[in-house]
Amino acid sequence: MTTPAAVDRRAADRRERLAGLLEATSPATRAREAEVTVLPVLGPLAGLLPHGGLAKGTITEVTDTSLLLALAAGPATADPHAWTAAVGLPDLGLAAAAGYGIDLRRLLVADHPGEHFAEVVTALAGACPVVLAAAPVGMPPRTLDRLAAHLRRTGTVLLTPGPWPGAQLRLQVTAGRWSGLGDGWGQLTGRRARVSVTGRGSAVRARTAELWLPDATGSVAPAVSEGIARGEEDTGAAVAMA
Repeated sequence: MTTPAAVDRRAADRRERLAGLLEATSPATRAREAEVTVLPVLGPLAGLLPHGGLAKGTITEVTDTSLLLALAAGPATADPHAWTAAVGLPDLGLAAAAGYGIDLRRLLVADHPGEHFAEVVTALAGACPVVLAAAPVGMPPRTLDRLAAHLRRTGTVLLTPGPWPGAQLRLQVTAGRWSGLGDGWGQLTGRRARVSVTGRGSAVRARTAELWLPDATGSVAPAVSEGIARGEEDTGAAVAMA
């Protein structure tokens, strides 16, 4: 025979389980969990990324140099004590990096790691939350897989300008237009760019945004929706490397 006290206990247990479930799935709890597993990015880029940032321990392909630097700048500016590393990117524009907010005093650079690429990235991944790296041509897939596993263990985000097997996200500038030049004269003041994001898992749904990349201050900012003509080529990639 079930007593009233036993019924009350079961009801109390159900209420406790329900309260725990509501707490675990609440927006506040999800936000706290995201802060633990995601590195912040600059505000204008947050809406493009799943959970509003770069998931720790993941690899992201970024085919545009300005966009690459803008993504790396988010974690670098959020933590003034964090170091950033660049491996195998001898043409990376340091002036552009500083413009996006990366402190050059906390940027480790290994321009030509050669056959030691994997060892250099492995060593830096434990010390830097973000590593920018371009794998040498012909790097064995097994080596890249081992690097990816190491990144997951350390929670380091790797941003690469080239293809990388198993990358979770791919960001690219699909159209762009520079401002500031007149009829053969003037000075470039900013680039309006259409950025697209595709990926796997929660990033399967493609996202797009129009941004100033860079804006007149050398950073990134939202662009009002005037639109860029579809099919318009981005002719400013080389300038971002300067």
